[in-house]
Amino acid sequence: MNDKYSKIHETTLYEIWKRQSYNSTLKTSSGEEIKILDVGVHNQESAGPDFKNARIRIGNLTYVGDIEIDNEYTDWKSHGHNIDNRYNKVILHASLVNPHNYGHVYTRDGRKVNSICFSEFVEESNLENIKRETNKEKRESISKIKCSECIDQADDNLKIEYLRKMGIARFEKKCKKIFERLKELQFIEELKIKEPVLGYELTSKFHERKFQHTDFGSKDIWNQLLYELIFEALGYSKNKSQMLNLARYANINFLGRIEKDGVLTEKYEAALLFISGIAHNSSSSGDLAAKKYIEKISLHWNSINTFYDGKYFEETYWHFFRLRPQNFPTVRMAGGARLLKELLHNNLISVMAKKITEIHNLTVLSSSLRSIFVVRADGFWKNHYILNQPSGSEIKYFVGAGRADEIVVNVVLPFFAIYFDIFANHDSSRKIIRLYNIYQQRAENQIINEVARGLNLSSHTSTSVIAQGMIELFRNYCSRNKCLECDIGKAVFN
Repeated sequence: MNDKYSKIHETTLYEIWKRQSYNSTLKTSSGEEIKILDVGVHNQESAGPDFKNARIRIGNLTYVGDIEIDNEYTDWKSHGHNIDNRYNKVILHASLVNPHNYGHVYTRDGRKVNSICFSEFVEESNLENIKRETNKEKRESISKIKCSECIDQADDNLKIEYLRKMGIARFEKKCKKIFERLKELQFIEELKIKEPVLGYELTSKFHERKFQHTDFGSKDIWNQLLYELIFEALGYSKNKSQMLNLARYANINFLGRIEKDGVLTEKYEAALLFISGIAHNSSSSGDLAAKKYIEKISLHWNSINTFYDGKYFEETYWHFFRLRPQNFPTVRMAGGARLLKELLHNNLISVMAKKITEIHNLTVLSSSLRSIFVVRADGFWKNHYILNQPSGSEIKYFVGAGRADEIVVNVVLPFFAIYFDIFANHDSSRKIIRLYNIYQQRAENQIINEVARGLNLSSHTSTSVIAQGMIELFRNYCSRNKCLECDIGKAVFN
């Protein structure tokens, strides 16, 4: 992107659209005048176009539909709008930058949509003014920490110790949730229930059951549990439940029937892409690499789909909306396929358990666990974010260090806290807690950053237990106005 526009956020562009702040009349690339009759309703919650139910007039024709606004013209394809049915009702596409002056984009159903470039109709000074205003409004709107203006009245040690307490509470909640799912998986296996996702409540027999540690000896239920947790974490914020459900349908029982060979990873990719629905409607259009890849995974799927009798998802089930291409579900599935191979064929759980029990230096152990989940890009997805279209630049990692940190903190540590407790390895269980207390993470999180600014503790966000405590504090106290039930709030307001 042009340097002078590189720091213009889409929220500024949305404000331009709402205000209709143009220095000249909007026109299509062919010179037809565009008149905005109704800017539409800003879509701030769900996936899909940025403004719904807008009304515009182009020439003598009036259109009713949706508006999509991107930073760059190329975002229309790189964000997957051209293959997403949710964008079939778009009547106008706008971008800030369009260096090649392309006048149209195309929807999934092949309809041609006019595309305009804001930088042609908005003065740079006006753009900067709106940017400053929206940034100020954004700062004010996210300042949800009510004690921030008088936070200096609370001692830093009090704040840090309370956040540590909150971080431990959050960790214990995760452990409890993981243990509940482990019990479900064991109960389902005992009853020989074939449904990977239950659409009804478990029986009273399950709720009355007193599980013993000896009940959890099946390797498959531990593999399935870790598989679900990893895929949920790979889903980022917009596709967590989708990735979790995919792991429950394309489950260990199904994947375990796929013969191990030199193309096993590609077979896992095929399974995930077809069951997810992303590959079902893939066309033969696109670059040569895409055509070859689609042909290859179709052959793989044909060779293994007889093992599968579960649900298929729709492509529209997946969110590409307002996601960085690196976080697209396609890229995460590619990373997930490689982690699945480690889980099912290289004894991933045993490998990690051995590291935890044998590596005594916690800093070394942190790095060792993190490195397991950093997945370098290779193959087709190294150069593609979506099917049928190459990426603008090479993808270096399917799973980077930041996401690997989140998997270690939110999945691996609570998983093994339960694992070691069940198998009575109390020394390793205590080591997990010590590791959680010193783990240094690289992941970015908006809630953590906001709370840290509000509490004047921005230098502590890399310590996982503190960062997790900030999330727990925000969700259970700050956002619910429970200031006087919080130790920090009590110190400030009393």
